[in-house]
Amino acid sequence: MQELQVHPHVRVATLAERFDVATETIRRDLDALSRDGLIKREFGGASARPMGHQPDLAQRQLSAVAGFERIGMLAADMVRSGDVAMIDAGSTVAQIAPFLAARTTKLPRTFLTNCYAVVHGMAELADHDDVLMCPGQFDRRENAVYGNDTVEYLRRFHANIAFIGASGISRQGFSDVNRRAVAVKRAMMERSDETWLMVDHTKFDQRYLENVAPLEALTGIITDRRPEPEFASQLERAGIRLLAWCDEKHGPA
Repeated sequence: MQELQVHPHVRVATLAERFDVATETIRRDLDALSRDGLIKREFGGASARPMGHQPDLAQRQLSAVAGFERIGMLAADMVRSGDVAMIDAGSTVAQIAPFLAARTTKLPRTFLTNCYAVVHGMAELADHDDVLMCPGQFDRRENAVYGNDTVEYLRRFHANIAFIGASGISRQGFSDVNRRAVAVKRAMMERSDETWLMVDHTKFDQRYLENVAPLEALTGIITDRRPEPEFASQLERAGIRLLAWCDEKHGPA
């Protein structure tokens, strides 16, 4: 960790030579720090993790598009006829919108969101379905609204299910870099019977600025690939359901 405070990236071979230990020892230590969310493991070494920063929504949507869409498809399958669903902001969560719009149900559905990307993705929604956009202060980086007005508006409603995102998830819980977003996520969780976290596999074993809630607060996690067996076992012991595209659809992604 001290080396990363000086150098933004360190290599296994360099650390092994500097501290006169085997490369396998360095790899094990780096893997342990990565699991705790303290560093970012990279090929041949590691880099420091900026726990209070992430790219804006538009930049995140340009990466891992296929994985995001798979997660959105799985999530949309969980919304039933007549349901009320709360939908968080974020590049992964927003992928649920077009798949919800493509499905027709006998009973009308109601969707509450603080994200304009979600509203835009529901342009083809059936006429009998409703979309309620939260009030609040607009954040153009996230294409969403946040603040006290957003939280108070959500607390007026009750939902069957909430879909939320996060910057990272670790054994300590799931976390986010945006503190205003954390308050909105918690409000959605409080007002919903079920809470499903939508994250791609790169978010596992990652920890960021503010913890949203412990793992036990989740009903389940929807992802493109399963996490490492040790982490998957912890989720199972906590009673958290894990839906992965590679399990549900076409094998390994």
